[in-house]
Amino acid sequence: MPAQPLRASATDAPILLRDMAGPVALLTLTRPTARNSLSEALIAELHNALNEIGDDQNVRAVVIAANGPAFSAGHDLKELTARRRDADGGRAYFAELMNACSAMMQAIVHLPKPVVAAVQGIATAAGCQLVASCDLAVASRTAKFGTSGINVGLFCSTPMVALSRNVARKQAMEMLLTGEMISAERAEAFGLVNRVVAPGSERDEALKLARSVTAKSALALRLGKKAFYRQLEMPLAEAYTHTAEVMVENMLAHDAKEGIDAFIEKRTPKWEDR
Repeated sequence: MPAQPLRASATDAPILLRDMAGPVALLTLTRPTARNSLSEALIAELHNALNEIGDDQNVRAVVIAANGPAFSAGHDLKELTARRRDADGGRAYFAELMNACSAMMQAIVHLPKPVVAAVQGIATAAGCQLVASCDLAVASRTAKFGTSGINVGLFCSTPMVALSRNVARKQAMEMLLTGEMISAERAEAFGLVNRVVAPGSERDEALKLARSVTAKSALALRLGKKAFYRQLEMPLAEAYTHTAEVMVENMLAHDAKEGIDAFIEKRTPKWEDR
């Protein structure tokens, strides 16, 4: 049974802001004094927001951004350390939190809409995992990335899952084994981010990228994103068999007929997302 999102606790100040920029939902991490670390509550807030967005027909893409100097410093180590006083040394809580975080990251992958990260500052450990879990990422030139858990004796095993599915093995292992931070330019060369932009423009550029995607058929995007992640886990022949089936399903859809007709007739297609 897949892990369920933890329940977000009520707080005076919001830790996650949700706004709409046209058809794009903007989710903003808002724990700047804690370097936007992924607390139990923030993980739950993100997961709940993603679940709601998945069913919202007005949302065609998502941008995940953050307020403050850091994008996300990973898990809230103070929150984790406090649970060492539990009778079991924190084992049950650590398992619950790691599984909830993993479920939230998978919710990004399974969301039937593209998700873009807008990274303005450091993204370390689970924060780097969050960037890697997004479909696309735009980073400020001053942003830095790392899986720094090894520096405190904690190998970034769960961040490794997303990282190793974005970055080549040698580069992923270097990040995981050394815990060293890499620049935005190096992250782009590694394949962790798509674009590096001037500081302060990363959110606007991420929204611009998201809006360019929203101009496409939502049906085609939904089919394509799901097929992309599924075929990655398949052997070559099985991947071709599966994606051929997806292509047939897509070809029989209204939007494919409309899109091809519009191309032939040299006009703008009118998507119905079906």
